[in-house]
Amino acid sequence: MTSRCHTGEPNRTTGLTHPLGAPGAPVRIRTHSLAAATVIALALTPIAWTTPTATAAAPDPTVSDFNADGYADLAVGVPDATVGGRTKAGYVNIVWGGKRGLGAHGNTRISQARPGVPGTPETGDRFGAAVAVADVDGDGTADLVIGAPGEDVTGRGTDAGTVAVLRGAKGGLGTATTVANGPSASAAYGRSVTAADLTGDGATDLAIGATDTVVLAPNDGPRSTVVTAPMGGRAPVLATGDFDNDGTADLAVAYWTRTQPYTQSHVRLWSWEPSESRLANIWNTDNAGVTALASGDFDGDGHDDLALGECREIADENIDDPCGPEEYAKGGGIHIHYGGARGFSAREQTLNQDTPGVYGRAEDGDRFGASLAVLDWNGDGRDDLIAGAPGEAIGTRAGAGAATLLLGRSGGLVAPSGEATSTAYSQNTPGVPGVAETGDAFGTAVATGDYDHDGTPDAAIGATGENNKSGGVWLLPALSPTASYAITPTRLGLPSPSTALSYGRTLSSH
Repeated sequence: MTSRCHTGEPNRTTGLTHPLGAPGAPVRIRTHSLAAATVIALALTPIAWTTPTATAAAPDPTVSDFNADGYADLAVGVPDATVGGRTKAGYVNIVWGGKRGLGAHGNTRISQARPGVPGTPETGDRFGAAVAVADVDGDGTADLVIGAPGEDVTGRGTDAGTVAVLRGAKGGLGTATTVANGPSASAAYGRSVTAADLTGDGATDLAIGATDTVVLAPNDGPRSTVVTAPMGGRAPVLATGDFDNDGTADLAVAYWTRTQPYTQSHVRLWSWEPSESRLANIWNTDNAGVTALASGDFDGDGHDDLALGECREIADENIDDPCGPEEYAKGGGIHIHYGGARGFSAREQTLNQDTPGVYGRAEDGDRFGASLAVLDWNGDGRDDLIAGAPGEAIGTRAGAGAATLLLGRSGGLVAPSGEATSTAYSQNTPGVPGVAETGDAFGTAVATGDYDHDGTPDAAIGATGENNKSGGVWLLPALSPTASYAITPTRLGLPSPSTALSYGRTLSSH
C-alpha cells in the first residue's frame, strides 16, 4: 500500500469531482429515471463531509463493545491465517476502539491456542470464517460468536465444524464456550452465523449456517433444523429483522445452486411460531440469487425493510423478476423489499450503478452490493446503506474495488423520481490512503460502528487483495474520506507470512 492518491476527474454531467477518482474512467451519472417513473433531469449534489446537522442518538455502549469501555470494537475474522505452524487454522483479531478510533488502542488475537478457548489449532479449522456480535449471556456487554467450519470433532468426523461464543467482559475478554458442533463429517457448522432473539423469550438465539442446512440454536432449548436444501457449496447468507412486525426478530436466509440437482435460488423468511415451538416459513422469493442481506428502516416508517445485495436472477424462468427490472441487475443490483404493518408491503425498489445519483457505471463483474452494512449516518431516523463493489474497475485497474454510501429518505433509498443520493469511495478518492490497484478488492466486506464514540457512525471497509492478498481494513471516521486511514497486518503487528491472510474478508458489525 502506498500513501499517494490520484485526484478525481470532474464529472461531465455536473462538474463535480467524482469520488472514485478514476483518471480517464468512463464515469457518468445518468439523469434518466427508472422505467416506471417520469424522466426528470436534476442537479445531483454529493454529500458534504461535515458533521451532520441532526443530532445522532447516543450509541448503545454494548454494541460491538467487547470490553465495556463505551467504544465499539471491530472483530476481523482471519480464517486463512497460520497458527502454531498449522495452515488455515485461523484466528479472530479484535481491534479495540477508543478516543482516537480503531488501530490506536491495541488489538488482541483470539485463536484456539488461547487459554479459555475450546479446541486446539489444526490445519484447515478456519476459525473465524464467520463472526457475529450479540449479547448472548445478557450481561450488557457484547459477546462474539465465532464459526470454525473446518473443525474436526471427535466422534463426529472431519470438518464437522463448530461454533463458539467468546464472552466480553469489563476491561477485557472472558472465556469462550462451544455452543454447537456439527453432527457429522463435512457438516461444516459455522460457515455463517447470526444472532438475535428469534424465539421471543428475551434471550439471544443463534442461527448457524452449515453445509446445505441452517439450524436454530436457541439460548435455552434443543437445536432444530430451519431449512435443508442444496446450496451449491456456499455458505447460506443470514440476516435478522422484525419483518412481520410482531415484535420478535425473524430470520432471513438466502441460498442458491446450479444443477445440483437442478438450478434453484431462494430468499426466505422464518418467524417463530409459539404454538409449534419452531421457526415457520412465512415468505419466499424464488429465482433470486444474492450475495448479501441487510435489514434496516430505509424509509423511516418504523418497519424493517430487507435489502438483497448483488441480486440476480439465477434461472431465467421469468417467474416474477425477483430482483426487479433486469437492466438493474447488470454489475450487481440491490433490491429492497419494504416493510409494513403486516409484513412486507407491495413496494419494492431496485438500484445499481446506472441509477441516477449512484456514482459509477454498471459493468459486468463490478459486484455492486456484494457486501452491505446498515447505519444512520446523518441521524435523521432513516437508515442508510453502505454497499461494497469489490469487482469495480478503477480506470484500467480491474477489481480494484469501491464502496458506496446510499442515503435513506422518506421514500426509501430511491426517490419517486428514480434518483438516489450517494457518495462513493475507493483508494483513488482524495484523502483515502493508498492507490487503487488491480485486484485490491476494496469493498469485499463493510462494517459500521462508532469506534471513537463521537455520536456519529464510522465505516470499516475490507480490501482483501491489498499487498499481494495480505489485506487490510480502511477506516472512515464519520464516513469522511479526509480523516480516513488504513490498518494492515503489518501496522497491527500481526504475523505476515508469505501465504495470503486476506485480512478484512470477514468483519463484525452491529
